Amino acid sequence: MPELPEVETIVRRLRNGTDEHPPVVGETIASVEITWDRIIAEPEPDTFRDLVRRRMIKDARRRGKYLHFPLDNGHLMAHLRMSGDMRMEKRQRVEAKERPAEKYDRVIINFESNWRLVFSSIRKFGRMWYVDDAQSVLDHLGPEPLSDSFTPEKLYEMLQGHSRQIKPLLMDQSFIAGLGNVYTDEALYKAKIHPLRRSDTLSREEANTLHRSIQFILTEGIRRFGASIDWMYRGGEFQNEFRVYGKDGVPCPECGTTIVKIKVGQRGTHLCPSCQEEPQTA
Repeated sequence: MPELPEVETIVRRLRNGTDEHPPVVGETIASVEITWDRIIAEPEPDTFRDLVRRRMIKDARRRGKYLHFPLDNGHLMAHLRMSGDMRMEKRQRVEAKERPAEKYDRVIINFESNWRLVFSSIRKFGRMWYVDDAQSVLDHLGPEPLSDSFTPEKLYEMLQGHSRQIKPLLMDQSFIAGLGNVYTDEALYKAKIHPLRRSDTLSREEANTLHRSIQFILTEGIRRFGASIDWMYRGGEFQNEFRVYGKDGVPCPECGTTIVKIKVGQRGTHLCPSCQEEPQTA
């Protein structure tokens, strides 16, 4: 968390602006404050500050769970990991100095205007990059699950190319970019596929159903501004639509069987044991 819908929501707000702040696009970087050096993955922090200074942000994009800001020279990249957020806020001066960073603000990008872009990371897992080529950071990612090229037939071929438990495979960012624990549980439930099924045992029909389920769940997540399931990401509404995630001990909305929570690939996994039939061998 955040996953694809949450990152997409953040990117859209930064790209388009809101009633509370202008778009980040078109802003020119005046200075950078870094309160925790290790959040900068590449290059080293002092070089990072120097290279992004006076650069203009040309766009705000998402690739998988990455935020991508093409500049007029180079690319600014960020990954929120488990507890990150990114926001625009007005610069305020206290005795001629910028307002001190809040507790979890790790990178503050001050613009030449009276706005700044703030990258917060509660658990310090987030990372930022400045690179000449964005693909040096993004090249390992699999297809975008909402792209036109990600077809049901493409998914079926991908599934047949592996013999792995379906849930860990869907969460593998080199297989499909953007899915995490929450939306994978919801998509598998909607498709009525047990998380322990081996990927190469899925039929074409099951792959088609899974494809529809993934796209539906992600589209609904974006439409509802993501999910707010803890204090790290707020403002989403999709948690109100969860059918299985976090619902262990609650009756299945389809059949009434009690939803259970198991471990799959070291991750807590929610499912209906009746709707999602367990495979004979895992």
